[in-house]
Amino acid sequence: MCELFGMSASQAVTAKGALGEFRLRGGLAADNPDGWGLAWWEKGAFRLAKEPLPAHQSTLFADLCETTRSNLIIAHVRKARFPPVNTMDNTHPFQRVCCGKEWVFAHNGLVPDIVEMERANNDSVCQPAGETDSEYAFCHFLSHISQNIQASPAANANVSFPTVAMISELIASHGKFNFLMSDGEYLIAYGHDRLHYLEQKGSDAQGGASADSAMIATEPLPGEGSWIAFEPGELRIYRLGKLAGRLITRPH
Repeated sequence: MCELFGMSASQAVTAKGALGEFRLRGGLAADNPDGWGLAWWEKGAFRLAKEPLPAHQSTLFADLCETTRSNLIIAHVRKARFPPVNTMDNTHPFQRVCCGKEWVFAHNGLVPDIVEMERANNDSVCQPAGETDSEYAFCHFLSHISQNIQASPAANANVSFPTVAMISELIASHGKFNFLMSDGEYLIAYGHDRLHYLEQKGSDAQGGASADSAMIATEPLPGEGSWIAFEPGELRIYRLGKLAGRLITRPH
């Protein structure tokens, strides 16, 4: 049912070992053959590459695993379920501008009720380009963020961790909602029922540079270290490779 990978680091590094293992989970090591996507922060903006094709067969993804250097990465391999159609518009991560920031989002799980909820939302800040419940959930999330951010520039400059936790809990109450999201500064990771993290201090195995880092993956990736499972409903927020916030939610 789709898988997620994320990385936050104190400086730009490669994640080729972990990304290479994750790529194989797109239809070879795991049953996620319906598309892949990679978003990474570079020179003050997100770059995004994706294809509605099996990740393990993609030469583009293989090349990006070797060459991408960033301090912030979100990747996704898809198992198409809602809807069972693999098109470019249905391929994660999704990207939007909201509240003066650029956001990317990738999801694992099912929250089909969110589709009608967001369609009925008169305060929606974005319209999905595809058909997935995931993209509708992303727009629903951004609508809530927009409503809860104060108008002052100082408030807009920071993510409200309690607000993110509240929205995560709300959407998770309608199904299964594991996700990675970023505004270019924070890596926001929510483990409703299936997510793992690996924190490393001063690691240099990923590209010759010493950096604090945190990696997130749906399932532990081989060869990287001792992964720890999220608690059910756990929200972890990283900035430059270090934990910036942690909250536990209790979805209904």
